[in-house]
Amino acid sequence: MRASLASSIAVTCAAVLALPVSLTAPAAATAPPAAAPALPPAPELPGSTQSLPLEPLGAATRALGDTAGSGGQGLTRRDVRPFSLVGVVWDDPAAPLHGTVQVRTRPTGGGAWSPWQDVETHNEEHGADPDTAEGAARALRGSTAPLWVGDSDGVEIRVRGEEPLPAGLRLELVDPGEDPATAPEEAVPRTRGAAAPAARAGTSAAEGAASAVNARLAPHGATWIPALSKEETEIEARTMPQARAVPAGPAAAAAKPYIGPRPKIITRKGWGADERIREKGFVYTKTIKAAFVHHSATGNNYTCKQAPSVLRSIYRYHVKSSGWRDFGYNFAVDKCGNIYEGRAGGVTKPVMGAHTLGFNTNSMGIAVLGTFSRSAPPAAAVTAIARLTAWKLGLHGVNPKGTSYLISGGGNLYKKGKKVRFNAIAGHRDGFATDCPGGRLYNKLGTARTSSAKYQGRL
Repeated sequence: MRASLASSIAVTCAAVLALPVSLTAPAAATAPPAAAPALPPAPELPGSTQSLPLEPLGAATRALGDTAGSGGQGLTRRDVRPFSLVGVVWDDPAAPLHGTVQVRTRPTGGGAWSPWQDVETHNEEHGADPDTAEGAARALRGSTAPLWVGDSDGVEIRVRGEEPLPAGLRLELVDPGEDPATAPEEAVPRTRGAAAPAARAGTSAAEGAASAVNARLAPHGATWIPALSKEETEIEARTMPQARAVPAGPAAAAAKPYIGPRPKIITRKGWGADERIREKGFVYTKTIKAAFVHHSATGNNYTCKQAPSVLRSIYRYHVKSSGWRDFGYNFAVDKCGNIYEGRAGGVTKPVMGAHTLGFNTNSMGIAVLGTFSRSAPPAAAVTAIARLTAWKLGLHGVNPKGTSYLISGGGNLYKKGKKVRFNAIAGHRDGFATDCPGGRLYNKLGTARTSSAKYQGRL
């Protein structure tokens, strides 16, 4: 984080995604385009985004201490459609917002307005590496971190610049939509490995593809991937082509594998990801050498029951507002220790994320939902980091207490091409000058490394 930029909450670690998928209805074949009858509207997608252009605040900005010429902008109090997450975007993704962004909101149905809340303005350290297709996508926009405010229908915002503000400032109000209906656990088949046809009723091709990449672990359309014992995990790992922790062949019986038991993972289907809005297909890196831990900087005012809504809101903000190809992180963890599949492509596979600018290659990103600059992370969340890394790093033969080398793709700490040594479980701030994952969470990473190694059977 640039030292000159002030904010009251930590830098979000939210990472990655580019072009949203456009859903285009087929043109009528029997009439010229100009005379074609109106087609029925496409089905409404779960969730929505209101995008409101900011306006000059005039005399109000002087009350905020706005410097001359910086052009404070915002919106006065107003009624809007219900939303639960806010953020600000602008036209040029390379243009930083030097200043402060503050919002206040009103709960849906009436009630007192909230105090002014700070929105983290420093978000450029997240996202895809500069020289990748995603990092150079034309749809990218500059953005603040998103902030979870809960169910609201009134908003006011003010933006104060320490220098001229970037062009095209817009307030994004994200409604995550209703929670998806999940099947009862007894309805989930116990057998794994046989995926059902992707073209079943009500399932899009994108949803089918996102589920099929986990077919070895859970049935098609499953809302969660079950936990396994260490022994079961080791047996399963022998069948995975990318697994390096467990050797195959005659030496397998005598080898001591270092891989933690697979934890329960809530799938994208389970938290309600709308697969139609992300970019089609999946992008992979070669392997996983390190895990970068982040905090989402979305605040701590959510319940664990609301965590899927928080994820859907961040996902929509990354894709529809910021122009990323998908959810930025590979995994997410809530305050109760629940683990969620993040970017699509398969939980066992080395999916390329957009979480740690310059070091997304051969790494994975884990976002703990919340802000941990001054608040201590729950013990359940730290344990979840340890369990997840013991399993995922173990699949790739990585010791959680060891170190790995990654090549910088460019950033504000390490120039492009520099070989950098990281702890196998590192914080976002180790690869970029930022507060993320917040000082209180960063200080718990040593505990996570030791616990992760124990789960692998190394200690």
